[in-house]
Amino acid sequence: MLDWPAVANIKSQIKRNRQNQRRELRNKAVRSRLKTEAKKVRAAASGGDAQAAADQLRTTARLLDKAAARGAIPQRTAARRKSRLAGDAARTASEPAS
Repeated sequence: MLDWPAVANIKSQIKRNRQNQRRELRNKAVRSRLKTEAKKVRAAASGGDAQAAADQLRTTARLLDKAAARGAIPQRTAARRKSRLAGDAARTASEPAS
């Protein structure tokens, strides 16, 4: 329910509060998944598997774009995260295999 004791007594605001709670839960789940997918990219990159990192990066970039399109995260945030993950994956691909 609500985290604060003050509760609206106007019908439209009560409905707005319910909508905001549903959106908050949905967006929290999306943002949590994005973090998990980003960890998978970094793990593949640190493991030295360039192909796996590239595949995971493709999946993660798609999820970031979807989240930004739906408003779960800002567009610039999605672009920044994709750029950083791409840099991590590229460093792995450019390193010589030992």
